[in-house]
Amino acid sequence: MGARPSIRDQLQRVRQDAIVSAVNRLLASKGYDAMTVDEVAAEAGLAKASLYKLFTSKEELAGAAMVGVLDRALAFVDTLRSHADHAAEVGRPLPAVEQLKAVVRWAMQTQLDAEMPSLPAHNSSLSASLQSNDAYMDRLIALSNRLSIWITEAQTGGQLNAQLPPELVLYTLFARACDPVVALLKDSGQYTHEQILAWVLSTTFDGLSGHGSATLPAWRPA
Repeated sequence: MGARPSIRDQLQRVRQDAIVSAVNRLLASKGYDAMTVDEVAAEAGLAKASLYKLFTSKEELAGAAMVGVLDRALAFVDTLRSHADHAAEVGRPLPAVEQLKAVVRWAMQTQLDAEMPSLPAHNSSLSASLQSNDAYMDRLIALSNRLSIWITEAQTGGQLNAQLPPELVLYTLFARACDPVVALLKDSGQYTHEQILAWVLSTTFDGLSGHGSATLPAWRPA
């Protein structure tokens, strides 16, 4: 049995969690470029000097937020896998494409709930920081590998276009986590979250033609 964390270690963990939560909220509401370290410290209720004892840069703060989101995504995927394994055991296997839809829906719901960090598509300092962040890269690779298994199964089973490169499918699914369409529809105030989720899921997996699409929520203001 490991030694119990000291009071100091527990306090440090509480501060780290408060900072990461503050970063996540600010990245979701303002984005990386507009977020400042001063705002993070104020949001977390800490002095800026105390924050710098735990995180040395804005890039490191964004990395910690991304690690947290990936941890949540991996936990959600593991839950889906457990449910799929149980369903298979009782003779009701779940199609791989349904698992992928559930992950995409979770990612978009997280964005609608203002809990998904918004990072710039291209930023050399941030990109370099994330690529050198072992915790971030390990989780990103783990999530990619788990989704790739479902993508291969869905393409093999005819649920997804087998002519598309699996990497393209993977990147398309990742893109839904920060899809500006979701934010634009939300900001318009005209649609419910359920309508937004259903519509974007449909366009992601069925395209815009409507062929083979499931029944969708009616197009009317929320």
